[in-house]
Amino acid sequence: MTRGETMKLLALDSEDLTVISAMCQDSLLKLGDIQYLPREKRLLVAMNRFAWDADLARQQKNERRRSVLALSRVEALQARNINQENKDIVLSLLAIRFEPAAEPAGTVILEFSGGAALAAKAECIEAQLTDLGAAWSTDNRPQHDLD
Repeated sequence: MTRGETMKLLALDSEDLTVISAMCQDSLLKLGDIQYLPREKRLLVAMNRFAWDADLARQQKNERRRSVLALSRVEALQARNINQENKDIVLSLLAIRFEPAAEPAGTVILEFSGGAALAAKAECIEAQLTDLGAAWSTDNRPQHDLD
């Protein structure tokens, strides 16, 4: 992708969700950027996504993009290890995974650093990742210690 291109991905199964998870790894967001709309059965997560998908020629330039992850057909939402009173708390998204129940239903889990997580009980996997605009440069590149 070039600097002006935006990404739109749709996930309807766990394989597709794995791709979205990879694109969202190391995204930063504030708790206030998360909206659960129970009447619409939707969870919206606005984030500053680290652009792991940037062209190889630009890998020395780190970029972020403003993006939204939308989960549809969400029946319930639970949080673990998240202080829900502090809307300015910054969360770092590590992975998105799916725990199946009675197919096609299950739970979409957003795992954050520090052991925090959101669990969205859903009728099925229906996720969309959409970039909202152009990328911007950042000096910071996420790194993970494997130990």
